[in-house]
Amino acid sequence: MDINLIIVAIYSYLLGSIPFGLLLTRIFLKKDIRTVGSGNIGTTNVLRTGNKFLAITTLTLDLLKGYISVYITIFYFESLTSLSALICFIGHIFPFWLKFKGGKGVATYLGVILALSYKFFFIFVIAWISLSLLFRFASLSSMISTLIVFLYAYFYEINNSVLILFIFFVMILFTHKENILRLKSSTENKIKL
Repeated sequence: MDINLIIVAIYSYLLGSIPFGLLLTRIFLKKDIRTVGSGNIGTTNVLRTGNKFLAITTLTLDLLKGYISVYITIFYFESLTSLSALICFIGHIFPFWLKFKGGKGVATYLGVILALSYKFFFIFVIAWISLSLLFRFASLSSMISTLIVFLYAYFYEINNSVLILFIFFVMILFTHKENILRLKSSTENKIKL
């Protein structure tokens, strides 16, 4: 087996699996974020603690781990970039530290696509803000924005990102399956603007 593949898989997973939301709320609020709101360790649930600074910090750090993982891979193991992106994302969703119960992956996905192409990042951000203002559902905005990034890459970019962006879209649908059910039953929480 290729040693480079093993190296990339290990550091990508370990970076992705760092549960910043859990660590920050434990350190600064003396709370276990898994007992708050949805029980998720991500930015949206950290925001439910009422601490916007910790929520922004969680978003930033979860984004950075995706960015750093892919950036390192582009620099040293360019042919394994898609693998690194995927493994880091999987690490966030299924961290072994937390019995494979992690976040939904949107912030880490943002970091990954920023490393892949700043265009993907800005398309997602603009789409997410627009959809959030229109519908006021963070989950719906995330899912549709991920689809928009994939469609943009499919129709306008000639590179190797299309397949990995499609996989991300499918996985983000998977991590938001409970949100989809709540959206269908009109019980999903809206963003308070």
